[in-house]
Amino acid sequence: KPSKMDYLEPCEIISDEEVEEIRTALEEGDLCTATEKLSKSLHDIENAPLNIAVTGMTGSGKSTFVNVIRGLDDDDGEGAAKTGVTETTMEAKAYQHPEYKNVIIWDLPGIGSPNFNPSNYLTDVKFDQYDFFIIMSSERFRHNDILLAKEIKSMGKKFYFVRNKIDSDLHACQQRKKSYNEENILKEIRDNCIENLHNGGIQDSKVFLLSCLDLKKYDFNQMQETLEQELPSQKRHVFMLSLPNISLPILEKKREAFRKQIWKWATLSCGVAAIPIPGLSVACDVGILVAQMIKYRNAFGLDQNSLEKLANKFDKDVNELKSVIKSPIVVKEINKELVTTLLTRGATGGLMFVEYLASNIPVAGTIVAGGISFATTYYMLYSFLKELANDAERVLKKALDSP
Repeated sequence: KPSKMDYLEPCEIISDEEVEEIRTALEEGDLCTATEKLSKSLHDIENAPLNIAVTGMTGSGKSTFVNVIRGLDDDDGEGAAKTGVTETTMEAKAYQHPEYKNVIIWDLPGIGSPNFNPSNYLTDVKFDQYDFFIIMSSERFRHNDILLAKEIKSMGKKFYFVRNKIDSDLHACQQRKKSYNEENILKEIRDNCIENLHNGGIQDSKVFLLSCLDLKKYDFNQMQETLEQELPSQKRHVFMLSLPNISLPILEKKREAFRKQIWKWATLSCGVAAIPIPGLSVACDVGILVAQMIKYRNAFGLDQNSLEKLANKFDKDVNELKSVIKSPIVVKEINKELVTTLLTRGATGGLMFVEYLASNIPVAGTIVAGGISFATTYYMLYSFLKELANDAERVLKKALDSP
């Protein structure tokens, strides 16, 4: 009995906006020209360079932030930024994201010197190469924070101010004050940061309160949403995919980022020789499916290495996390044989979608004329993505469960 794979409603799968994008792509030329353009578009989006500079006072937690934003712990050895109470960063050091090599987080030297000169500092660290700066501080606001922020702004670059180690601030307040109110204290700290920036001549500053020991708390979600909105569209995609899988909103954003690219991969599959699947009236480029499925699995942290790290982080047995995974894709090697099996399983739903496209979307007839590769690829990628995103949510919820 074939799995439903939810037998997705076609109107749920493909939006009017995407249909229009497909139509436009094909109206500008023949299928070959359209697929060439889409291929370049996909390459540019997936390989867009993103350089994030992390700076601030010595001891503010810069290096730890460089690690956690890449999903690493301080003791992860090779690849992790060196941390310590004394300044361990004497020059700008680049740290690649372990999964997305075009995403680089730069750990810049501390700005604690009494003779700090922001102009010389930014020249020394080659400020032009960064997309934006994150200025880290902890415990209290310092004059050098203002000097650096003003200089970054004068050079036409964006900066975001992060007050780190908020958990320590709250703990200290709890020890000192009888009437402890966390919400009021957080507002007080945030307002103080904004006021100091304002007094220093910086209006409309973006301030976020964080604890690198637990990114799920405080302002990390607001911070990633702000960065996502303010980045150029090409860099936005890779930024979203590079974020650590620490919250359900991030998982949902990743799902949406991938979903927006599906129609391009499906159209691209029409420009190559589609391979008929034995025993099925479907055909598609299995190579595209294999490559995208691997990307989905890794981005959602469902590969073996990521699952083991997550289990270790929350003191769980990795098999406990795996117990909530329903997709066969996760526990097996993703290859052409597996994909062919899954195509067989999803054939009925896929053919329903093919028929819908052919009869309801005029432009799809053009694509499907030489075969039904587009519809098969679109349907399968959408279904795979939905399964894996749902698995990722279940795994995260299981990890966060208290014993």
